[in-house]
Amino acid sequence: MAKRVLVVDDELDMRLFMTTLLETNGFKPYAAEDGKQGLELARKHKPALIIMDVMMPKESGIYLYRELKNDPDLKNIPIIMVSAVAKKTFFHSQRVLDEYEGGTIPEPTEYIEKPPEADELLGAVRKILG
Repeated sequence: MAKRVLVVDDELDMRLFMTTLLETNGFKPYAAEDGKQGLELARKHKPALIIMDVMMPKESGIYLYRELKNDPDLKNIPIIMVSAVAKKTFFHSQRVLDEYEGGTIPEPTEYIEKPPEADELLGAVRKILG
C-alpha cells in the first residue's frame, strides 16, 4: 500500500508540484491549503509524513508545527519543512516560542528552502520513509 503523505502549502502551484511528484513516485498524497485544514487532514488520515510550508494565512506553519508536535497521536509523524523562510530564522522563532511557552518542541526531520528541487525533496521523502 502506498504511504500517505500530507502536503500543507497555501500556494496552489507548490501543492500541485509536490503532490504530483509524490503521486508519480508511488506515494498517496493529501493536500491542505492552510494549517487548520492540515491539522484536520493529519488527524483524519494519520499520514506517514507531512511536508509543510511555514508562512501561510489562517493557521501559520509555525502554529501547525507546534500543534502537531504537542498532539500525542501525531507527534511522531516526521515533518519536512519547505519554506522561503531561512532555516535559521525558523529555528530562532521556535526557540523564542519554546521560552515563551515553556517546553521544547523537537526540530523538523528535514528543512528545505523554497523553491525545492524535485530530487532534493524526493530524496528527503525516501530517506525518511525508507
